[in-house]
Amino acid sequence: MKKSTPLTVLTSKTPKSYKNKKLNNANFGNFNLNDYQVFLHLVSKIGGVNELGKYLQPEQLKREYVLSAKEFSEVFNTDIRTCYRILKKAVDKLMKTDIKVERIELKEVWRINICSMAKYNKGDGYISVKFTDDIMPYLAQVKKKFVLYNLKEISNFGSLYTTRLYELIQEFKETGWVVKSVDQLREAFAVGNKFKAYRDFKIKTFAHACKEINDNYDMDLRFEEEKEGRKVIAIKFFFKKTLVHKVTNQKTGISKNVYQKPKLLAKNKKGKVKQINSDILEGQLSFDDLKTNDDAKPMNSVITSLLAKIFPHKK
Repeated sequence: MKKSTPLTVLTSKTPKSYKNKKLNNANFGNFNLNDYQVFLHLVSKIGGVNELGKYLQPEQLKREYVLSAKEFSEVFNTDIRTCYRILKKAVDKLMKTDIKVERIELKEVWRINICSMAKYNKGDGYISVKFTDDIMPYLAQVKKKFVLYNLKEISNFGSLYTTRLYELIQEFKETGWVVKSVDQLREAFAVGNKFKAYRDFKIKTFAHACKEINDNYDMDLRFEEEKEGRKVIAIKFFFKKTLVHKVTNQKTGISKNVYQKPKLLAKNKKGKVKQINSDILEGQLSFDDLKTNDDAKPMNSVITSLLAKIFPHKK
């Protein structure tokens, strides 16, 4: 019987979040900002490619991962003693919370448990989590159906809504705009029964998130309201595009996409804002899979088409 060759796994040097686009738009229940950061940090440990640069499939990926307080502290710039408390509380949330994923193509809504086991080690200050089989397909890198970004990009955000909006933008980072219905935003932000009045919802969630993102990045993020009569039914977000460059390794011949994102802003001692080097993020997507401006449609016609899909019963 022929022996199987051991799998060589290449992992990223910097923690990156990989999520299926359906999961990127999912409802994460009662997670607070710290719970969600812990979840993302654990997810960053899952990714990997083989020595040929091909994505590992869900059945090839490990299920159990460990996250220490020291690791969390280094990525999210948090006091180590605070990290112990964050990890301990996150264990309960990870076990009790399921994720609501809308499967539009099946006309179904799925509830998926995140993990089958989670434990906190008080002595050494780490948690160990075992992801469920059902969630793994949403955490694997499958062609162009996942969202990718460095965890450091969201480390300075003080709001869960800011983190979630930033993630939604990453799905459309090459286009420079995205349209979401108000109901879609409510689901992605998991506000439940909070902020029933639209004005309160806007101020507390995406308006605040836009300001915080612009305070951290030279993104020029802004939004416009799409109305039906006097009622706001959708939000159009506009922002600076991420530039994509194709880079080929001369030794291996393997090509990668390098994403040059809007610049990170930093303040000097006098409080003046300055730009620092662009965040360069290597991706594994095929350059041919990306949409180019050659087939770009006028903005108004694209938005009209999207709104028609969001509200098919409206004429």
